Amino acid sequence: MNTLNIRSLDMDARGVGHLENEDGSPGKVVFVDGALPGEVVGFNTYRKKPSWEAATMGALVKESSQRITPKCPHFGICGGCSMQHLEPAAQVAMKQRILEDNLAHIGKVKSQMVMRPIYGPTWGYRYRARLSVRNVHKKGIVLVGFHEKKSRYVANMETCEILPPHISKMLMPLRDLITSLTIIEALPQIELAIGENVTAMVLRIMQPLGAGDDIKLKAFADLHQVQWWLQTAGPDSAEPYYPASSSLHYLLPEFGVKMPFKPTDFTQVNHHINRTLVARALGLLGVQKHERVLDLFCGLGNFTLPIATMAKEVVGIEGSAALTERALDNARANGLDEKTSFATRNLFEVKAEDFVALGKFDRFLIDPPRDGAMAVCQALGELSQFARELLPQRIVYVSCSPATLARDAGILVNEAGYVLAKAGVVNMFPHTSHVESMAVFDLPETL
Repeated sequence: MNTLNIRSLDMDARGVGHLENEDGSPGKVVFVDGALPGEVVGFNTYRKKPSWEAATMGALVKESSQRITPKCPHFGICGGCSMQHLEPAAQVAMKQRILEDNLAHIGKVKSQMVMRPIYGPTWGYRYRARLSVRNVHKKGIVLVGFHEKKSRYVANMETCEILPPHISKMLMPLRDLITSLTIIEALPQIELAIGENVTAMVLRIMQPLGAGDDIKLKAFADLHQVQWWLQTAGPDSAEPYYPASSSLHYLLPEFGVKMPFKPTDFTQVNHHINRTLVARALGLLGVQKHERVLDLFCGLGNFTLPIATMAKEVVGIEGSAALTERALDNARANGLDEKTSFATRNLFEVKAEDFVALGKFDRFLIDPPRDGAMAVCQALGELSQFARELLPQRIVYVSCSPATLARDAGILVNEAGYVLAKAGVVNMFPHTSHVESMAVFDLPETL
């Protein structure tokens, strides 16, 4: 059996090692599922390319001191987690290194300061989830849960340690409920969203409820204290079904903000971390009472409304008119609409002239999706060439992809003249390889 020294983890939490060339130099890279840095492992290759191989782990010849026993009995089969075998503090350290490596190799930049990581509870944190539903005729069971690793099959999950305990305990009763429904073959997924006092479940149904289904759904809702929604087409078709009187919201108590949302809206998965993230981001932004602030990719106003409690004016921009209308409704509900306005723009096609038209803003908050904010950063680079006085003094960039953050950081530093003052990770998704991060860019007074 071939053995391999594992040197690092990749973005998918696979152990990375190198085969040796005949002269003893590092050769082809091998990615080993389940292996950790510092370990010596046997491996079985299942995919081979000229420059790399992918493998499963065989014998564990030398074990890392940071390896722990996974809490979940489904770990290794279920694709919901990839790092339960690594001590939680070490998970955060690995993610910090991934961020720094991306900044160096992709953006060609280095942060002047590494910020203390943001982290919180490591279990029961997932307040949003999309659970797949499959009626497996060969086994005579209905499965409800996440997909298996690298598979279209649904994992046979009886519990889930990253879902809140009341949801984990509900997985088996959900199976029984769906088995009893007439629409068992027309119910591909359940969207879960938890607010401060409401647990909502959105049934994606491909045909109307049949005889007796409504009675069973209502009895389940009463017993387990959940609110059913029905979704017949795209996300916008989701409507509350029973009980219809409850409404979802989350709180940002440090800013006195109550944020209503629908279960199909994008909101942060981890409410505890989101509160800390918003507070840290606004602290780093350093907003003064006389300043104008621009919040790009504002969504429902997760950052916009807290900023409004501190600034003279805040403008939120988002690509969806429906979202900006909802964000304005949220501002009104919180009594913040006099200092808050929203606009709908395609931020993936924004130009320097668009920022000229918006006028001077003292600070930017940027919170893009995984694709990042390249057009925004390029526009700021262009703006620095002919209207530097319109550039914001500080930018706080919240990222869900270290690769696109690194790319955009390179543009802000090398083209727009900013300094990457601080950067650090946010452990929004413990036990997964997902890396959320935050960076602070300052504009020097003189170039």
